[in-house]
Order: sequence, then structure tokens, then C-alpha cells
Amino acid sequence: MKIDQIEKKKVILKIQSEIRRIMGDELRKKDFVEISPVILSPITDPLNHPIAPANIDCYGNKYSITQSMIFHKQMALRTLEKIFVFSPNVRLESLERKKTGKHLFEFTQLDLEVKDAERKDVMNLCEQLLILVIKNVKKNCKSELRSLDRKLKIPKAPFKKIKYKDAYKKHGKDFEQIISKTYKEPVWIIDLPLTNREFYDREDPDRPGFLRDMDLIYPEGYGEALSGGEREYQYEKIKQKILKKGQSLSQFKEYLKIAKDDLPRSAGFGIGIERLTSYICGLKRIEEASLFPKIPGKYCI
Repeated sequence: MKIDQIEKKKVILKIQSEIRRIMGDELRKKDFVEISPVILSPITDPLNHPIAPANIDCYGNKYSITQSMIFHKQMALRTLEKIFVFSPNVRLESLERKKTGKHLFEFTQLDLEVKDAERKDVMNLCEQLLILVIKNVKKNCKSELRSLDRKLKIPKAPFKKIKYKDAYKKHGKDFEQIISKTYKEPVWIIDLPLTNREFYDREDPDRPGFLRDMDLIYPEGYGEALSGGEREYQYEKIKQKILKKGQSLSQFKEYLKIAKDDLPRSAGFGIGIERLTSYICGLKRIEEASLFPKIPGKYCI
């Protein structure tokens, strides 16, 4: 059944609204507290990213526009045990990424963090959440999925786990896309090398050089779903890793003040809402999952 573009957008956004409702309701049942997003801050996630964060001047001070709420999630756990937030992120992308159909330079993440958790805890939580979302969308959005001609498969937990070094050895640098196109269900990539992530990712104490991190890869060629893992929380280790990354301590001085005082051990992840919508709806391009998409290199409303 073919539908026009306006009707298609309505259907997609209705499904996206249902995705957000299911996630929020389930997390509240699990005693998570929703916090407000942080849009501007003197600190934001530096990421392994070729383009610097967007900045603005406020009252004579430089503020960054949030690339992710990683630091604020960690700091929030000084007050709360489990938190989540639907966080708007701005990440300026290179021009060639407008061709991928998988990148927006403004998007929303469901970001969550759990005090005293380990990687396996948040991986299990993610699997439960994703399966629940797909089950309930299939149940509650039957007519919408039918109009998109989308047949969703409910994945089975636990998802397959592949070590980064094994994926790279077998498939080369494009392993993520190859795995995404090859497998029929979501796949975890675990044990990422230290050089592939930022200073806040926790190095495995039993395996120096590797992180207690994970990425989730969607099937059907939809690529990366989320990144997450355990966080460094010890002040001296954080300082050492900032310097090892070639960054300055002054860049993160406000964060370091809190880390020196008290930063809880934690684990968490961030999952892109538009990418999840794109996967669930079977969309060809991610901009279809946003009412006002920000496409790299394009002047957008």
C-alpha cells in the first residue's frame, strides 16, 4: 500500500512517539528518574570526532552546545541512583556524511546511566528495552507498520557478542557495516581498543589497552545503534588519560573538580532515537525520522 509523503511522515512520527513512550515508561518502572537535558555547558563530550563542538558566547563565557551528556550523567549520579534523559545533541559532521543516510548533525539520544553498574548490567538492560520496544510497536502500531510495508522481527536475547579485534581481523576497517548487513539480529561489539574512545571510558583492569565498552550494531545494514560502557571514575586515572589523549586538563577543569571530590562508579549508554526509528520503520534515509532534519552540509530550518 503506497502512501503520500505527508501521511508517511505522520505514520513515522507516531511510531517514534510510541518508541519514546515505551522507553520512558519502562525505565520509570525500573526506578529510573528522568532528568532535564543540558543544552549548553562549559564542558561537553569531546568524542573521537574530526569537527570541534559548536560554541556560543554567554555573558562573556564560552559555552559548548551539547554533543552528549556523558559528563552530566556521571555527575547526576551524585544525587540519583539511576537516571535517563531524552537529550538533544548537536554534532557537526563532515560534508561527505550527507550521503550516508545515517547521519544528522542534530539528533536526540535516550541517554541513561546507572550507579555502581557494570557493562553486563547495562547490556542486559539495553536488550530488554529494545525487545520490549519492538514487541510493543508491533502490537500498538500494526496499521502504521502495514502502511510502511514493514515486517519487524523480534530479536532474541542475549545478542551475539564479537570482540573488536576479531571483527577487525575478519572484516577489516569496514567491519561494522559488513556485520550490519550480514547478521539478521543485533550484534554487540565489545572490548574496544583504548585508542578508539575517549578518556572517560574505563580501561579493563584485567586487560590493559582495552576498554569495558560496547557498541550495538543493528541488522539489515542500519549500522551503529548505540555506544556505551563503564566509566572512569578515579581522579588520577582520568587526569592521566586526558593527557594521554593529548588534551589539556584546563579544558575539563570543572569536570575534574567534581571528579576529585566524588565521582561514582557507573555504566550507561546512549541510543539515537532517529536511528532507532529508522530501523523500526525500515527507512532508507534517517532524515525521514525527523520533522525538521538537520542534514550535514544542507541549510535546514
